[in-house]
Amino acid sequence: MGSKIVNVKPLANYRLRIDFEDGLVGEVDLSDRLTGPMFEPLQDQKLFGQVSVDQFGAIRWPNGADLAPDALYLRVKGRVESPT
Repeated sequence: MGSKIVNVKPLANYRLRIDFEDGLVGEVDLSDRLTGPMFEPLQDQKLFGQVSVDQFGAIRWPNGADLAPDALYLRVKGRVESPT
C-alpha cells in the first residue's frame, strides 16, 4: 500500500516530518493521539524527540511505542493530494 519511512524528524507541538522511500514527504500532527499506556509517555518532549526509524521502515520510540508506515503514508498523502 504505502512506502517505507526512510527519515523522521521531530518538530514542535508533537509533529513529525516524515520522508518515505518513494519521495513523499509530509508532516503528521500527533498531539491528539498521545494517550494510552504506550503513547502517553511521549507527551514528554525529550522522549518524543527520540523518535527513529526501525529496520522495517516504521517509526519507533525507546519506550516501545511505534507507528506503522502505511497509516502514516495515507495521512500524509491525503494532505498532499487534497482537492483544490
